[in-house]
Amino acid sequence: MFMQYSVFGSVLTVGGIIGSLVNGKIADLVGRRRTMWLSELFCIVGWLAVAFSKHAWSLYLGRFSLGIGLVLMAYVIPVYIAEITPKNIRGAFTAAFQFLLTSGLSVMYLVGTVVSWRALALIAAVPCLLQIIGLFFIPESPRWLAKVGREKELETTLQRLRGKNADISMESAHIREYTQTFEMDSKVGIFYLFQRKYAYPLVVGVGLSAMQPLLGATAIQYYASYIFSEADFSTKIGSISLAIIQLPVIGASVLLTDRFGRRPLLLASTIVMCLSLAIIATAFGLQGTHRWNEVTSVLVYVGIMGFSVGYSIGLSGLPGVVMAEIFPINMKGLAGSLVIFIHHCINWTITFTFHFMMEWSKTGTFSIFWVICAAGVAFVTFLVPETKGRTLEEIQASITKLSRR
Repeated sequence: MFMQYSVFGSVLTVGGIIGSLVNGKIADLVGRRRTMWLSELFCIVGWLAVAFSKHAWSLYLGRFSLGIGLVLMAYVIPVYIAEITPKNIRGAFTAAFQFLLTSGLSVMYLVGTVVSWRALALIAAVPCLLQIIGLFFIPESPRWLAKVGREKELETTLQRLRGKNADISMESAHIREYTQTFEMDSKVGIFYLFQRKYAYPLVVGVGLSAMQPLLGATAIQYYASYIFSEADFSTKIGSISLAIIQLPVIGASVLLTDRFGRRPLLLASTIVMCLSLAIIATAFGLQGTHRWNEVTSVLVYVGIMGFSVGYSIGLSGLPGVVMAEIFPINMKGLAGSLVIFIHHCINWTITFTFHFMMEWSKTGTFSIFWVICAAGVAFVTFLVPETKGRTLEEIQASITKLSRR
């Protein structure tokens, strides 16, 4: 039974691993908008396979297709938003992607309590179809157009994004100059990433991406009902609470990202998650003791709600914001693929082994997450750069120079 749960829970991540090998390359070759189209097609195929499945293999196939679609989407949408928005609102707009994503998940949580899983899969396919239609009405990224040498379209697109009366001459010249500089230095191959000048952004990108699953976010998101059940707490109340609590917190994160910056919110996020994991580990440690057994379920509920708040305020969406900002245009595709590949490999490991870890020791499982989270606090404090209020070109030039020191 545990093996079936583990395979079904992790097959989505297997699709993500496959998708992460090519997502950056696809976005660089065909553009940001066409990559979004492709991601939605994979998602539609996945949801229809789940909805009309008659055997376990078709469920696995549907989840696998969804994994590919979701990883394409998770890469290209933050990159696209970061490349089209002005610097003073870039953080909020990029973080808004996570807010809308969580809003959709929360709606699906709630709808899932009143409809069958097949009906839920069909409902989930509808927004994918709507987005395919909506993509006809949005422009391509001006920075990608500069990268592929489509100068005339660059001017037209930038003017459309900034308004017909806006002066775009300085911004377009800056984008061209920066892109040409990095493209002259561009070489093909994943191993080109491992140069000293790219070391710092690569460490930051990989570190932030790895922190999400390693700190327990994947386990709690995928197996929240199971954790509540193990703590003898109502799975329905717990799941609905999770769906509700995330929305206002991520909404606050969107509003605060460009006001306080990325690093302060990430630091607050990891500290709250660390404290919450300590509460959960302690609660399961008290389970089975005569005096404290009654409070275990309440403490686990409080810990998971606190973890969800901490995760939603920073680590949920801000790694995508930072990664969309720190990689130079010539290496963005390769770096994005590598970072997301590592993320999904760790994601798969956590989702596949979590049931076995909980069987080994509930307290031990969340204590491991707590130790890694404490290391994550130090990582954010000493290594993550602040990118608020600077253009993408300024950020990437300064980070590349820092790596050369």
